[in-house]
Amino acid sequence: MARHRRAVLTSWLALLVAVGALAGLSGGQPQDELTIPGTEAQEGLDVLDQRFPEAGGTTAQILFVAPGGDVRAVADQVRDVLAEIADAPDVEYVGDPLDGTDPLAVSDDGSHALTTVRLGSELGDLDPGTVPALEAAAERGSAGTDLEVHIGGSVYAETSVHITVAEVLGVVVAMVVLAITFGSFLAAGMPLLTAVIGVGITMAAILALAALTPVSSTAPTLALMIGLAVGIDYALFVLSRHRSQLATGMSVEESIARSVATAGSAVVFAGATVVIALCGLFVVGIPFLTVMGLTAALAVTIAVVIALTGLPALVAVAGERLRPRPGSRAAVRALVEQHGDSPDTPGLVGSGQGGASGATSARTMGSRWVHLVTRRPLLTVLVVVLGLGAMAIPAKDLALGLPDNGSAEPGSPERVTYDLIDEAYGPGFNATLVVTVDIIRSTDPLGVMADLAEDLRGFEGVAQVGMATPNPTIDLGIVQVIPQGSQDEEVTARLVADIRDQREALEARHGVTDLRVTGMTAAAVDISDRLSGALLPFAVLVVGLSLVLLTVVFRSIAVPLKATAGYLLSVVAAFGAVAAVFQWGWLADLLNVTSLGPVISFLPIILMGVLFGLAMDYEVFLVSRMREAYVHGADALTAVRAGFTASARVVTAAAVIMISVFTAFIPASSQMVKPIALGLAVGIFVDAFIVRMTLVPAVLALLGDKAWWLPRRLDRAMPVLDVEGAALEHHLDHEAWVAEHGVATVRAEQVVVADEQDAPVAVVDVVARPGQVVVLAGPDRVARRAVLSALAGRLRTSGGTLVVLDRVLPDEAAWVRARVPLLTDPDATEPVARAASQGRAALVLVDDVDLDVSPEHLADRWARLVDLARAGTTVVAGCEAATSAERHVPPDLLVVPNASPTPPSTPPSTPPSTLPASPSPATPGTDPALHQEAL
Repeated sequence: MARHRRAVLTSWLALLVAVGALAGLSGGQPQDELTIPGTEAQEGLDVLDQRFPEAGGTTAQILFVAPGGDVRAVADQVRDVLAEIADAPDVEYVGDPLDGTDPLAVSDDGSHALTTVRLGSELGDLDPGTVPALEAAAERGSAGTDLEVHIGGSVYAETSVHITVAEVLGVVVAMVVLAITFGSFLAAGMPLLTAVIGVGITMAAILALAALTPVSSTAPTLALMIGLAVGIDYALFVLSRHRSQLATGMSVEESIARSVATAGSAVVFAGATVVIALCGLFVVGIPFLTVMGLTAALAVTIAVVIALTGLPALVAVAGERLRPRPGSRAAVRALVEQHGDSPDTPGLVGSGQGGASGATSARTMGSRWVHLVTRRPLLTVLVVVLGLGAMAIPAKDLALGLPDNGSAEPGSPERVTYDLIDEAYGPGFNATLVVTVDIIRSTDPLGVMADLAEDLRGFEGVAQVGMATPNPTIDLGIVQVIPQGSQDEEVTARLVADIRDQREALEARHGVTDLRVTGMTAAAVDISDRLSGALLPFAVLVVGLSLVLLTVVFRSIAVPLKATAGYLLSVVAAFGAVAAVFQWGWLADLLNVTSLGPVISFLPIILMGVLFGLAMDYEVFLVSRMREAYVHGADALTAVRAGFTASARVVTAAAVIMISVFTAFIPASSQMVKPIALGLAVGIFVDAFIVRMTLVPAVLALLGDKAWWLPRRLDRAMPVLDVEGAALEHHLDHEAWVAEHGVATVRAEQVVVADEQDAPVAVVDVVARPGQVVVLAGPDRVARRAVLSALAGRLRTSGGTLVVLDRVLPDEAAWVRARVPLLTDPDATEPVARAASQGRAALVLVDDVDLDVSPEHLADRWARLVDLARAGTTVVAGCEAATSAERHVPPDLLVVPNASPTPPSTPPSTPPSTLPASPSPATPGTDPALHQEAL
């Protein structure tokens, strides 16, 4: 990417232009029609569209308010308005509220009249000028009169994404945080630029997709929030590693490559967890929610790809201008991130420029914080758990539903109309239910509909029953049922359930079939029920995925359990914050929350999915540094503190940026988006600062070495997942070793081979060069075979450095297994000899060379192995005694660790392989399970 930077950047800009043009040509628009195929309400709506289109489709409400309190006295003015509206574009039908067809059209006090306008377009295809045309027609019709005309209904559903000053302010805050983090405005602008390009491509792609499939209006906003936040964060992680490497004097191109291979690997893992969680929304079985998850996952995927391609190209263009000045605060911070805040860190002792005194491991705020929370870890854990438990208390009152016009902005036309209808007619008129029945078998359709309406009037929770009529073909009838409560109230949901429970009785009593309760209110009830039922399976999926992923990454039992428990604490704390604001009203005015009540039904699932991915991000970036320090020999507490100090600053910046971006969407967003933005902002704050940066180090300090324990059998069964590109560091270390010591086919330094109970079987310390015969001698056959199996990549080791054919084990054990033969029959060397003659056998491992064999046969075996060595193959041979090898192998080829000198032309080999002296039954090497695995 760095070498082809101009082509890479040009490609990204070309992609942005191309997808933007596609979105413009497609004309796709999001919509607020939330449908769930397979639910009763949706089936009923589909039947209405097919058999009674006059009662379905996109509608607008027209409310008349008489100036003198009697709407019938101004009937002519009302009809003038209706005539103007009938001539408006896309209007197919306008009802007359004063013709007596609908007995509920006029309010009880006679001052209001309510009618419906049916449009010819579906909501997603509605022309942007339709609603203004209706408003203009109403204004013309009522001009010169005191008659009030208000328009409401589903035509005001949101079908576009608006960017407000608040969102821009969030980006500005992110810019400030980046500038403070990097100490450079040039560096700060790069993550913002790549994130904006990525978000632009995502939004254009979503609009193009909306031309092919329904896309909820919430989906683009959610994708915008998440794409912007993770786009900045992922670029921050890569750029931070690049700057810290530049501070150590690394060249620009090499630093770019290493930062992408290390921090970039972590970004891939982090992005993959978020994508998996968002795509996991498909388990809910709700199409619009699946589309929402997929669009957000697209935003994350693009953020990952541009962080691994576009950012390196941009960084390469900046070149040396990103290198921190030696001695600057930015350079010192970069060194802390690279090495950790310790007395051994270059530039952090004395005055900060390399003096010999005054060094302290508590120079930075991060190190001071981790020392504080790990000094009394049990107290820290108790305070955090109790505090988050208190934050979660309001979650018990969290009410879920789907927003209607009652949650629109105060003063907006749809909100004014909604409130006036509520006052004049009652809340149920904004939550009308429609009962449909098949009446094709009836001989008295009008009488049947009247009788059915009378029966429905007797249900508890029914305020009134309106129109009860058959369709023009007299095969389908509908009854309008007005509930006593609004769409969000429990009494409405209970009424829907009661009517459905009495379905069979009503059908039998009136001789009808296929009775359904439908309408937008019933659809909202069905959606909420489906989402509530899907919450537990989704939670199990997310929690299970968290445990599996983190167990593989950190090779520990305690770390995944702790991480998952912390994630659940973050989720319930976020739920509590949402309930406190939207149900209890805390800080509602400050956050511009204009309507208290139920929040969007899919909020819990969205929050759980997004927070899961982001929580795993912070867990990986923090704890992987701790594990790295522990694996390299630091004690448990020191590892926690060193790892935290090395990563705290960049994680803090990433969390602040995400919180800023999500918070910016709270004040000006729709009622559907506000609670999601608030929940994500609070969830990120809690997870990053309280859970990951406070609870996690305290728990790990409390557990000590037990935090990193994993049963050996499970450890061997799991794949190796290199999250932060540690294999690259191992390769670079090996390259430096080769430059100093020469080429080695096998390099084993203090490699521990252990049995099922983690008891050491052997400690291997040997270097094997090309063309050498290395003899591992010892009477314990099982221990010998275990060592050879480890060198062949067939048995996982417990410690030390093991590199075979320039491949680092255990990370690349599969590659070694596929190419290195382990011969248990010393006479089966002919295929290896053929491969060696063709240059395809660089290493062969063979055991039992001197086991139960005549002197002549033994000499023949060693001769074949010597021939392999002279062909350039490295031979590692296991035998009971080294004396047989010393008699048959030329001294210039033979290496017997700690027994025979290496040739002068090659660097000296390292100390010996240590094998048990005897195969005593008490020796761990005789473990039959280990023996079987080695075989």
